[in-house]
Amino acid sequence: MKDLLLITPPFTQLNTPYPATAYLKGFLTTKEIPSFQMDLGIEVILKVFSREGLQNLFSTEPDLARYSANAQRIWTLKQEYIKTIDQVILFLQGQNPTLARQVCSMNFLPEASRFNTIDDLEFAFGNMGLQDKAKHLCTLYLEDISDFIVECIDEDFGFSRYAERLGRSANSFDELYLKLAGSNTFIDEITLSILQQKLESIHPKLVCFSVPFPGNLYSAFRCAKFIKQNFPTVKVAMGGGFPNTELRELKDPRVFEFFDYITLDDGELPIELLHKNLENVDNTELKRTFLLKNGEVIYQNNSLKTDYKQSEIGTPDYSDLPLQHYISVIEIANPMHSLWSDGRWNKLTMAHGCYWGKCTFCDISLDYIRLYEPVSAKILVDRMQELITKTGETGFHFVDEAAPPALMREVALEILRRNLVVTWWTNIRFEKSFSRDLCYLLKLSGCVAVSGGLEVASDRLLKLIDKGVSVEQVAKVTRNFTEAGIMVHSYLMYGFPTQTVQETVDSLEMVRQLFEMGVLQSGFWHQFSMTAHSPIGISPEEFGVKPEKREIRFANNDIDFIDETGIDHSKFGFGLKKSLFNYMHGINFEMPLQDWFDFKIPNTTIHPEYIHDCLLEEEDFKFKGNSKIIFLAKNPVVENFVKSKKGNSRNVSQLTFHLNTNIVKIELDQEKAQWLLKIIQENPIEKPQKTTLLQLKNNFEESFDDFELFWFSKPVQQLKENGIILSL
Repeated sequence: MKDLLLITPPFTQLNTPYPATAYLKGFLTTKEIPSFQMDLGIEVILKVFSREGLQNLFSTEPDLARYSANAQRIWTLKQEYIKTIDQVILFLQGQNPTLARQVCSMNFLPEASRFNTIDDLEFAFGNMGLQDKAKHLCTLYLEDISDFIVECIDEDFGFSRYAERLGRSANSFDELYLKLAGSNTFIDEITLSILQQKLESIHPKLVCFSVPFPGNLYSAFRCAKFIKQNFPTVKVAMGGGFPNTELRELKDPRVFEFFDYITLDDGELPIELLHKNLENVDNTELKRTFLLKNGEVIYQNNSLKTDYKQSEIGTPDYSDLPLQHYISVIEIANPMHSLWSDGRWNKLTMAHGCYWGKCTFCDISLDYIRLYEPVSAKILVDRMQELITKTGETGFHFVDEAAPPALMREVALEILRRNLVVTWWTNIRFEKSFSRDLCYLLKLSGCVAVSGGLEVASDRLLKLIDKGVSVEQVAKVTRNFTEAGIMVHSYLMYGFPTQTVQETVDSLEMVRQLFEMGVLQSGFWHQFSMTAHSPIGISPEEFGVKPEKREIRFANNDIDFIDETGIDHSKFGFGLKKSLFNYMHGINFEMPLQDWFDFKIPNTTIHPEYIHDCLLEEEDFKFKGNSKIIFLAKNPVVENFVKSKKGNSRNVSQLTFHLNTNIVKIELDQEKAQWLLKIIQENPIEKPQKTTLLQLKNNFEESFDDFELFWFSKPVQQLKENGIILSL
């Protein structure tokens, strides 16, 4: 028996657990509160996409005359799908790698409409290999089955969402309530069967649903209804990203036919207090919790206790979750894009909230953005090592709103000090502090990718957004990451208030050039959405938009609005996304922008060499005395000799540095070479206190003259260019 059952309802990701329940379980363990967690989504997917699941799926013949030729083809090939499904799932779980050869033979998997896009497989996967090509083909195979489910069985199905439309800005609870009053769907029956088995084995007192997205909402309610009807003594609560952003103005009492409690913001303290309520019915102390009293929805926040600091919440605990059974898929042939769906990542957070907290489209008034609190590098790397021990996985995704550059530097140094081999990626702002040297350090520590918001590639609109960056700055930062070997993904936006057609076209041209120059590897366009808790949502008149009034009884986040420009921005969506798909595959940069659209657009006003000119290298000979100096090379080979020129001779040392990928040789006067070797030996990466450039200068000038001449000399520049000396 466990007091609490933590559930992520269907569906989030196929390849790795959504981290919320693991975070909560880690905290509950520090409080010695017994809990069990489950990812109901992956368990349902594995049940559906199995031999038995497909036999059930195809057991009732649909009226195929009503359906598409694609659905008819899949139905005709049903025995081939049933025959191959178990082996495909094992392969995508990493347990059957030899199947890749059969899959890539192109006569093993049954093929429907998703396979119509694979003409350039050899081009697309030439650099990614057989296993990735097979993963992509297996992904198409699963998507074909998904298309059949949506068309013939359950129109609300989706791999990373379920009945999402019911949760998107559902200002009224009516439509969702009506759906819940109806009969269970095919997916519901499987979901509730798995849930019943878990409830009967765990016997929880409180079931907590973490609902991160609109696509998890319907299943959470359907499961809660099942619990209320079949396990009436069990209390049911909901928290997570969806209620945190959407249900802050909840008024409809019908919601509490399904849930006893709905909590907001950080869940640790609210859940701890709910647990105390289970033990002591007289305890009425709650934190940020909705409940029903006397038929009325009330918000109770009477606890005087403060939320726990990030250093106190413990390490995420992934126990109970079927970590070996998650499915890695590759939807498109882009190495950066695949990070979201391929491989299993331990999720951690460097800092709670956002250190910038100014972007006008963002929910900066809410605690998950507003309350910024970083975790120390030592604690973070302690947690990384603990997770490696518990999960056996060395991959980490830091799920920050924007990871702070200074903390990223300290985490990288701590990883290198401990000699850890890890792979990690995170979300950032394109800060100018991401210098070439910092990016190289991050790469050495195991960073393989970053994602960040360029949003609208227009300096006027970036100022209106209060993004704190310019297009030129983004270009230089992405160049620094790319040259260090770190992939870059950019979030892109169109339809921002007051954005003109010309600015949309110019933004696309900026993006085209960034990809053509090779400094962006991946991206995603989304249309601007005005949210209730952003500066634009709070003061729309300041941004030239007029919100449409509506009564809020249930969810409130996305706000319909009228843009005073009168432009229909949605018509740009297809062309923007199609062009980006091509650019991510490294093709069709030469196509005129007009060719991506089926309506007339103006010519771009951006010079065709704009990004190229932004990236022209300028020698930086500025002396920054407070820079911390890091020496990454060890044990260079030293060869001493006498060098003569025009009758003059001097004693010279050749230092040979062996790096992983190349060899660097420099020549220095013997005395200066000895000084440099001594400095390198005295400042290993393990040394916590780093030498500053000013300290280095003072040390040098105790024996020699003109440190600047030495520091900016060609031999030392070679060491800096190859990452042997980093200045941070």
